[in-house]
Amino acid sequence: MATHELRPEQYHTTFGPHEPAMTVQAGDEVVAWCVDARGLDPDGEAIGVQQLAGPAGAREHVSNPLTGPVHVEGAEPGDALAVHVLEVMPTREWAWSATPPEFGFFSTEEIFGPTSFDAPRWATPEHCEFRWELDLERGTGRLELERSRLEAVELPLAPFLGCLGVAPERGETRMTMTPGRHGGNMDCPQVRPGTTVYLPVFAPGALLLTGDCHAAQGDGELCGVALEVSCRARFRVDVVKERPLRWPRAEDDEHLMAIGSVRPLRAAYAAAHVELLDWLATDYGFDRFEAYQVLSQVGTTRIGNVVDPNYSVVARFPKRYLP
Repeated sequence: MATHELRPEQYHTTFGPHEPAMTVQAGDEVVAWCVDARGLDPDGEAIGVQQLAGPAGAREHVSNPLTGPVHVEGAEPGDALAVHVLEVMPTREWAWSATPPEFGFFSTEEIFGPTSFDAPRWATPEHCEFRWELDLERGTGRLELERSRLEAVELPLAPFLGCLGVAPERGETRMTMTPGRHGGNMDCPQVRPGTTVYLPVFAPGALLLTGDCHAAQGDGELCGVALEVSCRARFRVDVVKERPLRWPRAEDDEHLMAIGSVRPLRAAYAAAHVELLDWLATDYGFDRFEAYQVLSQVGTTRIGNVVDPNYSVVARFPKRYLP
């Protein structure tokens, strides 16, 4: 096993069949340095336009510049790429967040439909910026509140990778804002140290990209912006041969998980749970309908995001119920 350090000279704003930044073997570790969702580095400086790959139009709207791609030898279409997330460490002592009027769950009335309660009342009328001070030793983030009765709020940090994905199927190119079968901008807090994420391989070498670190985030990423920060991510990659997946899977010490990313939210919920049920039946000897019954009683669901072009749902099955 070897360890490779990836300090990118160029960042990608799309997932696709890009030229690899490095090639590694299955079982190797990668230490990847990532900028934040605005392309700000550990010093808070913006990366240059010349450092962004992709068409000129995409460079004008920087969102989630990612590190990679990493080509994993032996990964072929029909396999699964196992990404063991070992460390996600913020590399500066502050994070930014915002409430952009054009983004987030309350950005437009059209997403609520004509029978909504009074959601337009919460449509964001102004762009607000927030700076969270991070205490990396204590593992906390603090925000000073200027217009609320509460003067400040402090929360525990839980860093994770908002974007983790491979080249999409059929040679397609997808913006880094969009999650899908390839992974992508899933914004799932479960993609954290201690979790192994399984991604379907659609292109030789898989072409793994990552970034968009969040120091903390609630379910759904309601306002569209988490605690955005640059980071150093460390992960190990393995190849599971002849393991076709419809949707990304993940596991940690406590749960099997499947991640569906599509719209509407009901479809994402269905995709995640069908993938999880198939996993239980194929690998763990459950009868499909008995798996359906048990999952209905013990399963839990987390919402990665309800703001991206596709929504992400994480279906979870407690490992203590496995044979």
